[in-house]
Amino acid sequence: MAKPLRLRINEIFFSLQGETTRAGRPCVFVRLTGCDLRCVWCDTEYAFYEGRQMTLADVHGEVRRHPCRLVEFTGGEPMLQHRAMVPLMRRLLSEGYDVMVETSGARDVSPLPREVIKIVDLKCPSSGECERNVYANLELLGERDEVKFVIADRGDYEWARAKTRALRLAERCPVLFAPVWGRMAPAVLAEWILEDRLPVRFQPQLHKILWGERRGA
Repeated sequence: MAKPLRLRINEIFFSLQGETTRAGRPCVFVRLTGCDLRCVWCDTEYAFYEGRQMTLADVHGEVRRHPCRLVEFTGGEPMLQHRAMVPLMRRLLSEGYDVMVETSGARDVSPLPREVIKIVDLKCPSSGECERNVYANLELLGERDEVKFVIADRGDYEWARAKTRALRLAERCPVLFAPVWGRMAPAVLAEWILEDRLPVRFQPQLHKILWGERRGA
């Protein structure tokens, strides 16, 4: 008999969406363990290694405990476990859930169901992982998906601005410019966006504004 598929889960929690165009909506977060990037400003290093093995049935049951139909798979890097994650996503979609995934953009997203809302985080130069971006992923995005740039300084901003314009990203889907918490002054980034009249969405981390850097929020 085949063994049941399992995911290595760091945490499952119910909170408000802190990012994306769905910021402020209640959401169940499924944080998977493991990441093959080491961004210098990473705020979830605890997800590199901490976690426990759970069957898909157990994860599904935990998600269903919460009074919410929006689910986000995050990490770590959730695409590292896509072989087990995708069947669970398909089950949730069949039950009427809105399913999101936030991925670094350094892994192929083609295995994901078309209905999954993909948040692709293109890594800016200051992250130290800029060379890992898989630009072919952008061709797979539709109008419900989103591209995010996490910006730590002026160099990151200019790089993200150039990519947004050259790749015509805003014609494909929403584009988010997010300041690195504690390193990039939010008001400064907002002023740069306005000065350049960029067709992007300024994206602070709502959950940190509300609760600081508390885990499970």
